[in-house]
Amino acid sequence: MAAHRSGPLKQQNKAHKGGRHRGRGSAQRDGKGRLAVKALSKKVRRELSRVDQRHRANQLRKQKKEAVLAEKRQLGSKDGAPHHVLVVPLHDKVSLPEALGLLQESDTGTVHPSEWGSTHSFMLLCPRLKHRWFFTSAKPGDLHTLLDMAKVADTILFLLDSQDGWDSTGDYCLSCLFAQGLPTYTLAVQGVSGLPPKKQLDARKKLSKAVEKRFPDDKLLLLDSQQEAGLLLRQLANQKQRHLAFRDRRAYLFAHSTDFVPSEENHLVGTLKVSGYVRGQALNVNSLLHIIGHGDFQMKQIDAPVDPFPLNPRVLKSQKDPHMAMEVSATDAVVEMEEDLKVLMKADPDRQESLQSEVIPDPMEGEQTWPTEEELSEANGVPKEGSKVVKKVPKGTSSYQAEWILDEDGESGGEGDDYDDDLEREDFMDEESQDGSSEEEEEEECETMTIGESVRDDLYDEKVDEESEEQMLEKYKQERLEEMFPDEMDTPRDVAARVRFQKYRGLKSFRTSPWDPKENLPLDYARIFQFQNFTHTRRRIFKEIEEKEVEGAEVGWYVTLHVSEVPLPVVEYFRQGAPLIAFSLLPHEQKMSVLNMVVSRHPGHKEPVKAKEELIFHCGFRRFRASPLFSQHTAADKHKFQRFLPPEGALVATVYAPITFPPASVLLFKQNSNGMHSLIATGHLLSVDPDRMVIKRVVLSGHPFKILTKMAVVRYMFFSREDVLWFKPVELRTKWGRRGHIKEPLGTHGHMKCTFDGKLKSQDTVLMNLYKRVFPKWTYDPYVPEPVPWVQSEVSTAVPEVDME
Repeated sequence: MAAHRSGPLKQQNKAHKGGRHRGRGSAQRDGKGRLAVKALSKKVRRELSRVDQRHRANQLRKQKKEAVLAEKRQLGSKDGAPHHVLVVPLHDKVSLPEALGLLQESDTGTVHPSEWGSTHSFMLLCPRLKHRWFFTSAKPGDLHTLLDMAKVADTILFLLDSQDGWDSTGDYCLSCLFAQGLPTYTLAVQGVSGLPPKKQLDARKKLSKAVEKRFPDDKLLLLDSQQEAGLLLRQLANQKQRHLAFRDRRAYLFAHSTDFVPSEENHLVGTLKVSGYVRGQALNVNSLLHIIGHGDFQMKQIDAPVDPFPLNPRVLKSQKDPHMAMEVSATDAVVEMEEDLKVLMKADPDRQESLQSEVIPDPMEGEQTWPTEEELSEANGVPKEGSKVVKKVPKGTSSYQAEWILDEDGESGGEGDDYDDDLEREDFMDEESQDGSSEEEEEEECETMTIGESVRDDLYDEKVDEESEEQMLEKYKQERLEEMFPDEMDTPRDVAARVRFQKYRGLKSFRTSPWDPKENLPLDYARIFQFQNFTHTRRRIFKEIEEKEVEGAEVGWYVTLHVSEVPLPVVEYFRQGAPLIAFSLLPHEQKMSVLNMVVSRHPGHKEPVKAKEELIFHCGFRRFRASPLFSQHTAADKHKFQRFLPPEGALVATVYAPITFPPASVLLFKQNSNGMHSLIATGHLLSVDPDRMVIKRVVLSGHPFKILTKMAVVRYMFFSREDVLWFKPVELRTKWGRRGHIKEPLGTHGHMKCTFDGKLKSQDTVLMNLYKRVFPKWTYDPYVPEPVPWVQSEVSTAVPEVDME
């Protein structure tokens, strides 16, 4: 009898796994005598009990409280720097001399007018309060002076109007200050005491409600009498200080007096002696000094003269009468300064930082190879056997030869590309816009054609700049076309597409396709510095600042800096009354590199801002001019180039500029035709990274001429058979989501047969994406022209006339 055998469809159960549930003996045998790790006790793990945790929290709280109190006692004391207060009136009705007069006439101390250019600056010494203040002022219309002084001021005193609070100029000033970073501030109201007693409380409530938008939960102080001025001084002395990160890690100084000693060889260059109080960090003579708006300089030595504004003047006893004593005034201290002058440090040439900001490129540094016979024959114009001859195409395809082509052309190709990109899209809307604008102008003239208004219309037309109006109109057109058809452009008919787009390439995927960041770099990249690991270097330098003791002038000392090789125009600029503010530089901060800044458009700016336009940057403690590139703010390795600054959202601006370690605030200004500077964007410094790739995209469009299932004949993308064969490897896509590729050209007029992954619609558009890496222009300029002050009265008188008519 044959045995039963199971068929192929019989159920097969899983075998039992006995190794999962092992006994204690088997586990010990497998362990071979090894013992388990013992759990650490609380004492070994240093875990504290609840009582000890409470005690530790109290100790930490007490240490922080003592640190805050020590900082308050140090600022403005006899051993520290004077309390620098910047007074800013935010309304045209506020009387600045009256407010400063109340602070000077208070019975709390003595007043010493400052030798600094402005008459609205003085030193206030209060021995009774054990405090000394240095008051300066800046009007909101003087934008650069206001922002520069706010970078070094300990406290900003805002003066508000009793009815409106601030006007449009004051609001613009507050926007700039908030974007840059506000130190400690105080709000004072002027004019409340002049109102009737019954209306004073209502006025304060109304003003508090209006101020709540900008300054929530802040107390308003009055400034109409000497008693109120004394209370304001106590408030300034006792409030907690707010820190700005970019100045707390660097030594900075506000000049109280200057002296220029011309050089014997050249009278246009000399040594500038700057006297002031050291703030922030200790100042080393071997470090570099940055004068805001004028560049970087080296120091020769640091002197320690007598403090001209001592809180407790020295008492000298007369030899004739030992019971008689007299106090040494500030002027006497200045006279004796020469006698008591001490040299703290002199620069060491071996340890002093260098002023070299750029690398001197060596054109023979790269590896040189002997050309082959094929390359020599191509250079002599002899075509290679079996190769296709294409006109106007760069010879060779290696990265080495491409690098030499970039060295010859520089950035002219990129600029021409932008010009051609924008020129092709400007023509088809000209007739409509011109006809529409002419009809609107005729209608406006017909509506306002009266005898009394004709004179005003003529005067208004005289002030209009026709060229600027035409340029602004073109920008609005280009911005609107960019929003409607992003990156699209028409293929030129007078130039072959393979020549026009010879620097572009196709990518399978913009996100995942590889792109070497060191490939085909421009010549400007040989002039810059780059960190191997920027984050590690920044962390190491900041750690040294916190832990390492710097030799030099300590915080709060009154010193005189001998700054060498200062041009005479810099001195003349400060002799006109502008403030002289100097910051010490951290290591490597004088060297040029590529800065990336995250910015977003300011809501008050409505005009279009195009990439590569010259803008004015306030980056941390620096001020300079440059032409930035705009790109998307993403976490990918490639970032798409943006032709315009979008009205919403954040993007990254890339420029050549000196290295600055973040955190640092960023403000972007644009100089208008009338000389005024308007705030267009605000943000912060992202990184210093030359390897950040900004990729420009160009989209070529074609029209499906004949459609048969998944095949289609496309025209108007190219206009020659050679161009179709040149771009054949690049993938196609459509606006409705289809993907395909070029199969073969048809005829000689640029028609091509294409295949797609689905059937096309007749209203669909075929697109081809081409990509090219772009680099910023080397337009860095540390000298920024002074803007025309924004006068509130001019704005208020000009606008209502236009509205009324």
